[in-house]
Amino acid sequence: MTNHAHPNHNHTHGPGCGHDAVKHDGHVDYLHDGHLHTANGEECKIAVDAAHPVACDQGHSCAGHKADHVHSATCGHPAVPHGDHTDYVVNGHLHNRHDGHCDDHGPLRSA
Repeated sequence: MTNHAHPNHNHTHGPGCGHDAVKHDGHVDYLHDGHLHTANGEECKIAVDAAHPVACDQGHSCAGHKADHVHSATCGHPAVPHGDHTDYVVNGHLHNRHDGHCDDHGPLRSA
């Protein structure tokens, strides 16, 4: 974890701060502008592991968006750092757009 300052962001993350809260590594993090922050300001990312793989799964069906939906900073899904890339939270799991489909990179539970 590292500290990461954001300009014009002067509040403490916690219940009611306005950012989506997720359970991660035994604590709660808050999704903020494509970053994952702890309540004390440290920055996290989802590790690549058995629960959160990066391998292509040839796509999966997901009712969270249309098949031609393209994830981006403006797509409406919260961005989450995962390994060396960015995934997007859709219906409680991490999506990564790949070769015309979305790969499932594992669950991310709301807190």
